[in-house]
Amino acid sequence: MIIYGPLKTQDEQGRLDALRRYEVLDSDPEESFNDVVKLLCRIFDVRMAAISLIDENRQWFKAIIGLDATETPRTDAFCDHTIGSAEPMAISDATRDSRFAENPLVLNAPGIRCYLGAPLTTPDGYNIGSICIMGTEPRTFSASERDILKGFAGIIVTQLELSQAVRRDGLTSCFSRSAFEGFLRDASNAKRADGRPATLALFDVDHFKSINDRFGHPVGDVVLQVLTEVTRSALRRSDQLGRLGGEEFGILMHNVELAEATLIIERVREAIERLRFPHQGGIRVTASFGLAELGLHHVKISDWITAADNALYLAKQDGRNCVKRAA
Repeated sequence: MIIYGPLKTQDEQGRLDALRRYEVLDSDPEESFNDVVKLLCRIFDVRMAAISLIDENRQWFKAIIGLDATETPRTDAFCDHTIGSAEPMAISDATRDSRFAENPLVLNAPGIRCYLGAPLTTPDGYNIGSICIMGTEPRTFSASERDILKGFAGIIVTQLELSQAVRRDGLTSCFSRSAFEGFLRDASNAKRADGRPATLALFDVDHFKSINDRFGHPVGDVVLQVLTEVTRSALRRSDQLGRLGGEEFGILMHNVELAEATLIIERVREAIERLRFPHQGGIRVTASFGLAELGLHHVKISDWITAADNALYLAKQDGRNCVKRAA
């Protein structure tokens, strides 16, 4: 894997931003990652292996075998030391290493003694976590073993990059329709589990076909790119923006009820209305929005989408460039 520019080990905020771009933290287990840690155990003849991601205050495992944990405090993580370098970190006997001799994972179960970890380095030079193997007996790791694990680290990052590419729209970098609908399902599950509210907004760019017809599709593409950037800047960090097709977009707002969501979307609508494109013939654009709060009566995700779509239809009927809420 090519790293563009130097390794950035001193930019912690940049590292966290790079990690969160993959949107993998707290995601469901995936067979492909689980297969890798199982394979590592066979190759290295150990019973513990993990794909570890280092968040702000915790180590979270995308895949793990041999250890009954989904995460640990960052202060206990061997892998937090691994991400400080471009090269693998090897510990032959943790009880003799001052950094780890008092570590609870060494003193208590599982009783880690040996460790080998390789950093997961993103294409822009951030170490977001590591892939590692652990054993309960002292062991010295060879240069060849370090190279093998480093190769697996590259495979994991490539897998994360490919997964991200599939989840994003190529033109606007919004979430793809399939990824966005997955977020809707997650929100629906959360609503049923503990009542957490969520509101969906659907919006269309008004008269977008006339922009393409008059100025051409390349100009239309620029309009969509700038419009989505402005939309993101008007949303909260937790809100999710998806491109559902053509000039149709969706916004999922978590932990917010309809009244507050309306204020957020009005802010988005006004930001779009203020847009100017002086280098594209002075184009001005507006958008129409339909909102629907997630209700327990929305048995299917399609019901929720239909409710928001019906409200969007009302916005178009009412002259466009406005926000309408589902009844």
